[in-house]
Amino acid sequence: MIYRVVVNHEEQYSIWPADRENPAGWTDVGVSGSKEDCLAHIRDVWSDITPLSVRRALAR
Repeated sequence: MIYRVVVNHEEQYSIWPADRENPAGWTDVGVSGSKEDCLAHIRDVWSDITPLSVRRALAR
């Protein structure tokens, strides 16, 4: 199965089957491939799993 990497408004990442429409609120980041490849990409780019709204609140 081919997956794609998606991200939501809180900058949280996930994978989604490439043959399905993105779930509501999630945007394709342009990376697709095997489950392992997609998860490796997420590990590389998602260094802080704190949701964006929490990071912004803490920065105030």
